Amino acid sequence: MSKFLIVGLGNIGAEYAHTRHNIGFDVVEAFVAKHGGAFRTDRLAEVAEVRWKGKIFICIKPTTYMNLSGKAFRYWMDKEKVPLENTLTIVDELALPLSKIRIRPGGSDGGHNGLRDIQATVATDKYPKLRFGIGNNYPKGMQIDFVLGKWFPEDVPLVNRKIEKCVEVIESFATTGIERTMNQYNKHEFV
Repeated sequence: MSKFLIVGLGNIGAEYAHTRHNIGFDVVEAFVAKHGGAFRTDRLAEVAEVRWKGKIFICIKPTTYMNLSGKAFRYWMDKEKVPLENTLTIVDELALPLSKIRIRPGGSDGGHNGLRDIQATVATDKYPKLRFGIGNNYPKGMQIDFVLGKWFPEDVPLVNRKIEKCVEVIESFATTGIERTMNQYNKHEFV
């Protein structure tokens, strides 16, 4: 039975809940909820195991804070013996508009501290990532406030549709592979 590690990046604590930077948590929570799983607190992460279509998904929300995400990623990848190409890290992406998501088999950290730490821990940038576009609609010098801020009320319906679509992307990644998933979802424009 093939096994996958689904890693949603975010920060723990109520003040970070449902902020742009925590979209990885929100996507993983939606995936686990859809498949009837439940999170438990475990080593370095909140963890849920989901079984679907003959596959096992180990879903984690690291409790290490964003800048140490690699520690939880590495621990659960090794513990569950998941090959690096069967991991999928879900992350917020400033360089993509809110209307887009992008899945790739590798690529740079793009200045994202969570990805930077994972890359340093596994010594490669060749691991699959699902980037959730958050746009860059903020005044100069306000990037941190924007990233750590809550969604604008008018964006919430679109964000919710994208979260649902990201759940499909995770399913597609595990059942049809990354190439077909990229072809199907990377061109999609959310409105």
